[in-house]
Amino acid sequence: MLIPPSINFDSLKLNFDKPILMGILNITPDSFSDGGRLTSIESALKLARDMVSAGAQILDIGGESTRPGAIPVTATDESKRVLPVINALVAEKLPTILSIDTAKAEVAQAALQAGVHIVNDVTALGDQNMGRVIAKANAAVVLMHMRGEPRTMQEGEIIYNDVVADIRTYLANAINQAVAAGIKRERIMIDPGIGFGKTTQHNLTLTRHLGEFASLNCPIVYGPSRKRFLGEITSRPIYDRDRATAAVCALAIANGAHVLRVHDVNAVADAVKVAHAVANTT
Repeated sequence: MLIPPSINFDSLKLNFDKPILMGILNITPDSFSDGGRLTSIESALKLARDMVSAGAQILDIGGESTRPGAIPVTATDESKRVLPVINALVAEKLPTILSIDTAKAEVAQAALQAGVHIVNDVTALGDQNMGRVIAKANAAVVLMHMRGEPRTMQEGEIIYNDVVADIRTYLANAINQAVAAGIKRERIMIDPGIGFGKTTQHNLTLTRHLGEFASLNCPIVYGPSRKRFLGEITSRPIYDRDRATAAVCALAIANGAHVLRVHDVNAVADAVKVAHAVANTT
């Protein structure tokens, strides 16, 4: 199977012939980059409108931080954070696809029932009920690699035998698990999990070798936005890493990424367009 030309969601679709921007909409008080920024539904809607205007085709809504050391929240609290915003976005009828960033089947089910199209799961179906929930809704899924859990993923010595091969094997197994749960093969995307239990060198190696994940025949999601490895390279603080994010996103497009998950869509959009044009010129 090759990468599907598109994934359809009623009247909306994702076309993978051009880069797709996924805007991050964090409804959390403690996210590493923008925690506490969105304190009302109206502020979330304003950011959503701005990201769509800048070119976001997906809005990824999250109610639980996955930064290193993050403290877990209950499904009830997570749902209370995200569902009002999801309902407002659905009512707004923005021309964008909605994604829920959650590892909890209970939250995913409520979000899908409210009108979300994609489940972005950093645990790749770690919740035993998640696959069934996604399959029943005929939703799409992003299966991501993470070492351990957010609270501990950057602790201790981080070692892989071969970071690209190890993660490719992990994602291949996750794809098989998703298909076995009833999720359609053509509705599966994969994410190598930049920053999730990786050193700076691991992140750079994964970026350089994204093309090796093409053998899994799924669209590749790449999420480097404002992450620590960019700070280590540039010596910039979190809030000043959007130029570095744009640079690495452009390289990711050249190396085979299809979907870019970023905080500042406007800062990345032009770099991605140029990278795509160069990569597709003979």
